[in-house]
Amino acid sequence: MDALIPANVTVGDRNYRIRIESGKEEIVRKTVKQINDKIIAFKTQFAGKDMQDYIAMVILWYATNIQEKGEPSPLPEALSSTLAEMDLMLEKALETAKG
Repeated sequence: MDALIPANVTVGDRNYRIRIESGKEEIVRKTVKQINDKIIAFKTQFAGKDMQDYIAMVILWYATNIQEKGEPSPLPEALSSTLAEMDLMLEKALETAKG
């Protein structure tokens, strides 16, 4: 296993500092680009939604593709962990916004 290195990634309109294996940096960055490209595509198709809606649409799209292909998970473990952390942050932000 490679040493973990810090990386800054932007998903939607938020920046995240994550730690990833140095050998997997390229695939993580390609995945982040694919996610952001899909967010832009959904923004074009569904105007007026908020960023959380677009991110949820991308997650659903991504998971559906995985299920159709019968693949376990194409996401690197570090990215899966980061997505789980982001999900918790979104939930906390929603709870705070609700008051």
